[in-house]
Amino acid sequence: MDYKQTLNLPKTEFPMQGKLPEREPATLVRWQEHDLYGALQKARAESPAFILHDGPPYANGNIHIGHAVNKVLKDIINKSKLSEGFRVPYVPGWDCHGLPIEIQVEKELGRPGEKVSAQAFRNACRAYAEGQIAGQRQDFERLGIIGDWEKPYLTMHFTAEANILRELGRLTVKGQVVRGAKPVHWCVDCGSALAEAEVEYQERSDPSIDVAFGVADAADLRQRLGLAEPAEASVVIWTTTPWTLPANQAVALHPEYTYVLLRADERHLILAADLAESTLARYGHPEAEVLAEFAGAVLEGLQLRHPFLDREVPVILGQHVTLEAGTGCVHTAPAHGVDDYEAARRYHLPVDSPLLGNGRFKDDLPLGLGGITVQEANERVPTLLRERNALLHFEKIRHSYPHCWRHKTPLLFRATPQWFISMSANGLREKAIDAIDATRWIPDWGKERIAGMVNQRPDWCISRQRAWGVPVALFSCAQCGEPLRDADTFERIAQAVEAGGVDAWFNQPDSDFLPADAHCSSCGHAHFHKVTDILDVWFDSGSTHAFVLEQRPELHSPADLYLEGSDQHRGWFQSSLLESVANRGRAPYKAVLTHGFTVDGEGRKMSKSVGNVIAPQAIIDRYGADILRLWVASEDYRSEIPISDTILKQLGDSYRRIRNTARYMLGNTHDFNPATDALPTAELLEMDRWMLARTALLQEEIRAAYSEYQFLRVQQRLHHFCSVDLGGLYLDVLKDRLYTTPAASRARRSAQTVLWQMLEAMVVWMAPILSFTAEEIWNEMGDRPSPSVFFAQYPKITPAVDSEALDVRWERLSRLRDAVNATLEPLRQEKKIGSGLDAEIALYANTDWHEFLVPVGEELRFFLLSSACALHLYGERPEGCSDIIPGIAIQVWPTDAQKCARCWHRRPDMSRHPDHPNICDRCVENLALPGETREFC
Repeated sequence: MDYKQTLNLPKTEFPMQGKLPEREPATLVRWQEHDLYGALQKARAESPAFILHDGPPYANGNIHIGHAVNKVLKDIINKSKLSEGFRVPYVPGWDCHGLPIEIQVEKELGRPGEKVSAQAFRNACRAYAEGQIAGQRQDFERLGIIGDWEKPYLTMHFTAEANILRELGRLTVKGQVVRGAKPVHWCVDCGSALAEAEVEYQERSDPSIDVAFGVADAADLRQRLGLAEPAEASVVIWTTTPWTLPANQAVALHPEYTYVLLRADERHLILAADLAESTLARYGHPEAEVLAEFAGAVLEGLQLRHPFLDREVPVILGQHVTLEAGTGCVHTAPAHGVDDYEAARRYHLPVDSPLLGNGRFKDDLPLGLGGITVQEANERVPTLLRERNALLHFEKIRHSYPHCWRHKTPLLFRATPQWFISMSANGLREKAIDAIDATRWIPDWGKERIAGMVNQRPDWCISRQRAWGVPVALFSCAQCGEPLRDADTFERIAQAVEAGGVDAWFNQPDSDFLPADAHCSSCGHAHFHKVTDILDVWFDSGSTHAFVLEQRPELHSPADLYLEGSDQHRGWFQSSLLESVANRGRAPYKAVLTHGFTVDGEGRKMSKSVGNVIAPQAIIDRYGADILRLWVASEDYRSEIPISDTILKQLGDSYRRIRNTARYMLGNTHDFNPATDALPTAELLEMDRWMLARTALLQEEIRAAYSEYQFLRVQQRLHHFCSVDLGGLYLDVLKDRLYTTPAASRARRSAQTVLWQMLEAMVVWMAPILSFTAEEIWNEMGDRPSPSVFFAQYPKITPAVDSEALDVRWERLSRLRDAVNATLEPLRQEKKIGSGLDAEIALYANTDWHEFLVPVGEELRFFLLSSACALHLYGERPEGCSDIIPGIAIQVWPTDAQKCARCWHRRPDMSRHPDHPNICDRCVENLALPGETREFC
């Protein structure tokens, strides 16, 4: 007789090998054909909504690994909320305007106004963005991201552009938008001002110089200090931007710091007392005589000679002066520094700059400075100072300097006429801080980070001198420059843009927008100029709450969550916050989650020059999207996120453990109908009740971890459950019962009942992370109540009433099992046995252990995976027993009993049945119902 045919062997079409790169695309096709996203929305139409608002990636180039991390994290959260029963509308979006697209189009068409008209250029930019979006969308969908890909939001949609302008209009009407010639970050290559979020800092080498500004009237100085001498003296400044000295208008001192007049090497120098020693050491003159000490306020208004230009500049006072470095006397060029600008305004100093937007000085500048570049001026200025004996010290230093995030070139601080959102008007800064306090920040350090940035940030420069973007659709007074603050005018502009896009602003006559009686609210003038600048793209994306969250009926505002990289504290999180607080008095989000950046396995930043860039497409092609998703969940996203081939291969092993666990469950429940075959919890075998209780507890842990966005904890618990709780214990013990007892016996149905409930739970736990694999498992589970796992919620698991007592008992039994395995290991190493079934066990137990083990009886051998296990009193133990656990001695030896041809146990009760001479008595009993009796395992 072929006894294999009498066993209940696993049957499943779920393959052991995932072959994810081959299988996942077919799953995507099914989702698209069945409109999974739309079906989910309909199914949850009456459920409460969870809104994660998508921060728009830029529509240029292929997606990189950072994009993948971001979108997968969002998708994990959205799918976990589906498991909780929420309706989860997710509208992906793209940022479509701005310089990177202009640069790409310029390569083909040239600059607008040269070989191509501005309108044709904008049309080309729009077409280019559409092509980029199509490619990125395909890549995002390949990651398994569920969303409204058929109707994403684009900042270049006419309705979006119109609503961006409505937001600008509201800000302008309430006086939040102002014009000023303030110093801003200026990129020569962009030919435009940049926002703070477009600036990155890099190390570079620059000149560091100390310069003497001679006192113009020594008698005035002597009178202020009450001295009879000196005949001459100089105030000493320190700067790392020699090129800004032609724009110097003053020298700033702190009113309360102590300053000194020193005699050093025949020169009389004025500088901060606390910095005198370090400054003189830098000059090589450690010895100096202090002639006077005084507060900085004493010198206010003292006139100084510019070191090489024919003019005098005053000493002014400022709280921005520090003692961190330099001399405590600050060179003040109002056109080239925010602090300088603010200080100069208080003293009504001119904000003049001889520097043009191309990074060159005006041609009429004297002394060989006319027409030269900033870099050339950094060489020319020290020469001029040296010739005039005004250069006290020169060296090269390395320091952090602002660079353009696109061109990677050094920026200039340059005063140009720009439009700003005022941080002080209407108390915007204070209101923004209050909104930050009212928001949940994950991790919590994000709160201090963004609050510090908002506290320190200057007014927001929102104008750009470029072609592709939403216009700064303002009319400025021809007399005083103030913007027209008329709500009806802004609405006419918005309606025109809604109908024809941004071209409407540039092409239509002013009369289409301006009322006949338009006049300036500041000066009464009736003539206006149309502004042709475009808006900072951060204003575009910062307005998405207005034209996405508030305009799409399936969404709501504020959003439940914004989620982006940690750089967005100064980017999208901040621009969205400021725009929403200014117009609505609140943040556009209830919570904000930030993640770190990807680095290689050695912790280095991804860089093409280093050659350590790993493209998500390459990972998907080699391993599959689920492995990439598992990687995202397996790292602590709150800090840097390492990735390497080694890490991915290790995750492949983890994935296989999870997959094979599911395969075991599917295979052993192939003939199980939960509607007719499931047993009530009270009728389950004791070990099954224990594992069901553990599953219920684990489900609560996993739900809590998802709710707290702790995906690493989810992955760790899922892996531990599959590899330790199941693979290392439960499934091993079950195998004999599942295979050898009658198919419909209580012993087998008990095991199947729990396996099925575990599988139902596990597939829901997996789905947010291993989306493709979970869907594959769901489809193999037979007649399911819904077409996709993403309709499923956490199943109800009813643990036994004695769950706590069961846990104590089976944890103790598990410790015994570990001790037995450790005792068997030498026999395995010596190849005296292959598995535990080749051995017999004797346990010598003290009273406590004996009373504990007696009820388990014969079933103890099934739990210990041995062919025989005898229980004796502790006093009967022979020499040489293992005593790993106090109170119980363990003896093991290879058995010489015959191997059962059916269950493979080695039993002394073989050959006792004439019809079945090669199997044990237990197997003979199990050939027909009811089969052997089991109560424990």
